[in-house]
Amino acid sequence: MITVNFIGGARKSFQTDSLEITQNIDTISEMISHLISKKPENTPDFDGKNLLIAVNGVDSSALAGNNTHLNSGDVVNIIPIIHGGSKTNVTFTIKNNQIQLFEIKKSCANKEYLVSLRKKFPKLYLQAISSKFILDREHAKKIITISITQKSNDQLLSDKIETDLLLRFSNTTQIKDAIKNVGLSESENFILISIGAKSHLTKLNESISDDQDAIFTKNHSNFIKKYFKISNQTLNSIESKTPIVDLLVEKASILI
Repeated sequence: MITVNFIGGARKSFQTDSLEITQNIDTISEMISHLISKKPENTPDFDGKNLLIAVNGVDSSALAGNNTHLNSGDVVNIIPIIHGGSKTNVTFTIKNNQIQLFEIKKSCANKEYLVSLRKKFPKLYLQAISSKFILDREHAKKIITISITQKSNDQLLSDKIETDLLLRFSNTTQIKDAIKNVGLSESENFILISIGAKSHLTKLNESISDDQDAIFTKNHSNFIKKYFKISNQTLNSIESKTPIVDLLVEKASILI
């Protein structure tokens, strides 16, 4: 028997939190086909694509993907990674560090939420940045690269990389100002930056699946230009396809 737990939007497709498969199922691919055949009528589509599938807490992509062998007693968690037609998170690697970014709904934008996640996932570095202060994936990746590099060189702006990230996204060395301006705000979604082992990131994704929103769907360039007092004249002088990102990264890199 295999236990399948549905997380996030997958619950709506099957109208339940979990089910048990008693048939002989050898692989994840066979399991997906079985689930598609068992999905109730008149519920949201489930085509088996765009899913994060964890077997006994291990991301299947780190095993054999859809060819991962399943055994009786296995617990499989299924998490859709597409929400409303858009991704709810992005993943990349920097210097052997696994990074995952999540857009979290503003209803969760409070200190207690972040503190509880840090307690639940002590092996992950977690920081929250107001979504309007991050332009896109590349902007986030380049700033995070600076912090990770400075950590490896023992040259962080503060004792913790989480604080270093906050300071660099806010372009200030004043922690109070950074928290006030770039930190959590009840009126805005926020980007949760998570750094750590893939197995822990998978469990984090499962834990916060209901809190996620579509990531990087809004263009905050006008706000960022106004907040950081970036003129069009300055941008026009930069020979780049991404002048705002390049300028922000340059400012972040020279903070001391």
